[in-house]
Amino acid sequence: MLLIPCPNCGPRDEGEFSYGGPARALPALEADVNTGHNALYHGVNPRGPLRELWYHTSGCECWITLTRDTATHDFVTGDI
Repeated sequence: MLLIPCPNCGPRDEGEFSYGGPARALPALEADVNTGHNALYHGVNPRGPLRELWYHTSGCECWITLTRDTATHDFVTGDI
């Protein structure tokens, strides 16, 4: 079980959240289909710190960006 540190509600169980994937820049809407597809579905999965998007579905209903270590599943405080 992950305890996700929501900046609005405090630490909450991961069951209250929906995972939005890694935080990343997306291509412009004018980009070709392959570029958009690759940006959405072929992202990197590094071992170590990764900035991620989480939606607090059962709480404040806000999107939050957090940094989580993918090797230990610990959330990192501060920006990387």
